[in-house]
Amino acid sequence: MTDLKEGVCLSAFWYSHEQCCWTSNETTFEDRDKCPLWQKWSELLVNQSEGASAYILNYLMYILWALLFAFLAVSLVRVFAPYACGSGIPEIKTILSGFIIRGYLGKWTLLIKTVTLVLVVSSGLSLGKEGPLVHVACCCGNFFSSLFSKYSKNEGKRREVLSAAAAAGVSVAFGAPIGGVLFSLEEVSYYFPLKTLWRSFFAALVAAFTLRSINPFGNSRLVLFYVEYHTPWYMAELFPFILLGVFGGLWGTLFIRCNIAWCRRRKTTKLGKYPVLEVIVVTAITAISAYPNPYTRRSTSELISELFNDCGALESSQLCDYINDPNMTRPVDDIPDRPAGVGVYTAMWQLALALIFKIVITIFTFGMKIPSGLFIPSMAVGAMAGRMVGIGVEQLAYHHHDWIVFRNWCRPGADCVTPGLYAMVGAAACLGGVTRMTVSLVVIMFELTGGLEYIVPLMAAAVTSKWVADAFGKEGIYEAHIHLNGYPFLDVKDEFTHRTLATDVMRPRRGEPPLSVLTQDSMTVEDVETLIKETDYNGFPVVVSRDSERLIGFAQRRELILAIKNARQRQEGIVSNSIMYFTEEPPELPANSPHPLKLRRVLNLSPFTVTDHTPMETVVDIFRKLGLRQCLVTRSGRLLGIITKKDVLRHMAQMANQDPESIMFN
Repeated sequence: MTDLKEGVCLSAFWYSHEQCCWTSNETTFEDRDKCPLWQKWSELLVNQSEGASAYILNYLMYILWALLFAFLAVSLVRVFAPYACGSGIPEIKTILSGFIIRGYLGKWTLLIKTVTLVLVVSSGLSLGKEGPLVHVACCCGNFFSSLFSKYSKNEGKRREVLSAAAAAGVSVAFGAPIGGVLFSLEEVSYYFPLKTLWRSFFAALVAAFTLRSINPFGNSRLVLFYVEYHTPWYMAELFPFILLGVFGGLWGTLFIRCNIAWCRRRKTTKLGKYPVLEVIVVTAITAISAYPNPYTRRSTSELISELFNDCGALESSQLCDYINDPNMTRPVDDIPDRPAGVGVYTAMWQLALALIFKIVITIFTFGMKIPSGLFIPSMAVGAMAGRMVGIGVEQLAYHHHDWIVFRNWCRPGADCVTPGLYAMVGAAACLGGVTRMTVSLVVIMFELTGGLEYIVPLMAAAVTSKWVADAFGKEGIYEAHIHLNGYPFLDVKDEFTHRTLATDVMRPRRGEPPLSVLTQDSMTVEDVETLIKETDYNGFPVVVSRDSERLIGFAQRRELILAIKNARQRQEGIVSNSIMYFTEEPPELPANSPHPLKLRRVLNLSPFTVTDHTPMETVVDIFRKLGLRQCLVTRSGRLLGIITKKDVLRHMAQMANQDPESIMFN
C-alpha cells in the first residue's frame, strides 16, 4: 500500500514495486526500478512518464492516497476503538504496574489497531509500527488469558502473560527475540520473576519462528535492515560515535519536551476536539513536503535500510555515487575509500533537508488519534545524521590520510570507514535518547542488523545518549506520557528517601470526615446501597462495630453491587431492611424479621495492612513490588485509615516540592 501512492502493478495490484519487477524479463541492471508491469499513475492515466504534467499528476495522486489512508484510519479509530490510538506502551506499563484500564486490551482494540496500523504506515506519516505491535501482542495475550480460568481470575498471573506478550511483540516487530525479552524486562514490565523470564523467552522464540516461516520480506530474513559490513572499526572512530551519542541525547530531550508541550496543548485547547481534522492536516503537510525529496518519499523502513547499507559494487543508490579509479583491480566486496561524486553531494543536502523535516514533523505526529510508534522515526533521524557524519569522516580520511589520527590505520587504497556503520550507531543513539533504553536497545540493534562485532560502538553511543538526555531530565518519552495522561504509575526507577511515616499520608486526615466503613452485622441492604451511591470508592473496610473499629476484612465495591443484585433476583425475602452479615453464621433472628443477607464470600479476609508507624519508604516499596491499589493502616488491630496509590503519588510529589494537586488522575 505504501507503493500504491506512486503507481500500480498491472499483473497484480497487491504487489509492491520491487515484487512487481522480480518476475519481469525486461528489466536491465541500470534501470532495475523500471519494468513495463509497474506503471506510475501518470503513465496509467495520461500515458506520460516524463515532464511537468506527469510530475504534478503523480504528486497529486501521492497526496490523495495518503489522505485517503489517514482518513480511513482515524475514522475507524474514532468510531470503533478510541483506545487503539497512540503507541500503547505507556498504557501497557501502567496496566503491568497494577492499574486496570477496562477495554484497553479488548477484541475491538485488537482488530481496529491491526487494520489501522497498516493504513497509517502506508499513508507515509512519520511513525512506526513497532510500539503498536507491542499493544497488539498484549491484546492477544489478554484474549488468550480470558480463555483459562487460572489466568482470567488472577490479575497477577495475567500480568505475567502480558509481560511475555510484550516480549513477543518486539520479537516480531524487529525480528529480535532476545532483544524483545530484554525490552520487556527493562522498559515495560514492573515485576519480572525468573519464571516470567524464561516464559517470555519461549514466547519470543515462537513468535520469531512463526515470522521466519511466513517469510514476510521474501529474503529469508526476519528484518528489513539486515547488513553485512566487511571492515572492522578502529579506536579513533569512537570519538565520532560518542558525538553521535551526544546528538541522540540532545534530540531525545528536544523531542520529549516539544512533543509533551504539543500534547498538553492538544489536551487543554480546542485542538483536541477535532482529531480527524488534525490527522488530515498533518498528513497533507507530510505528503506535500515529503514528495519532492526522494529520501522522505519512500517508506521510513526502506530509507533506514538504504542508510545502513554498505556501498558495494552493485549499489545503484545516490549515496554510493563515488568516483571510481579506472585502474582498480580488487575483489568486489573490498572497495577502497574513494572521493565522493556529484551524487553523494546531492544526497548529502537532500539528507540534511530530510533530517530537519523528520525532526519537526515527528513532534506533531506522535500522540495523534491514530496508532503511532516511535522506534522507526527516531531511528531514521539518527541514521540520517549518522550517515552524514560517516561520509564526512570517510572523505576526511581519504583526503588527509597522513594526519596523525588516520596514519596508523588508514593507508591509501584501503577500505577504512564504513558510513553505514555510523548510520547504525546514530539510529541506536537517537532511539536511546528518546526511550532511555540501554541493554535492550543494544541487543535489538545488533539482532536487527546482524552486526555482532559492533557491540562496543553501539554501547558507547547508547550510554552517552542516556547520560546526555538524563542530564536534562530523567523521564523517557513513555514516562512523560504517563504523567501527562495522569495514570497512577509508581516508577520503579525512582528512589524514595524521605523519612515520613504511614500516619502522615493516610486518609482521613484531621478535620476530614471519618472513613466510610461497613460493619459486620448491623447494616441493612439499604444502608449499604446508600453508601455505594453517595461515594465513588473502590471498596470498603469491614469492621466489628463503629465503636471498636476492629478490622475484619475489605469488600470490593463491584463485588458488593453484584452480590446485592444477584441476591435480590435469586433469593426470596431479601428486602431493603434485610441485615447484611459478614460473619461465619448469622445469629438466630425473630420469626417476623426479614431474611438476612450473608456476604462472607465477597469479603477479602486478608487485606494488606501496615501500622501507623511504618516508614513511607517501606510502604512505597510494598506498593511497587505488589502492584497494590490500596493498603489499610491499623494500630493493635484497630482501623485508623487507608492509603491508596494516588495518596502515595501525591505524597511523593509533595516531597519533591511540587503541588500535590497538580497531579491529574484521569
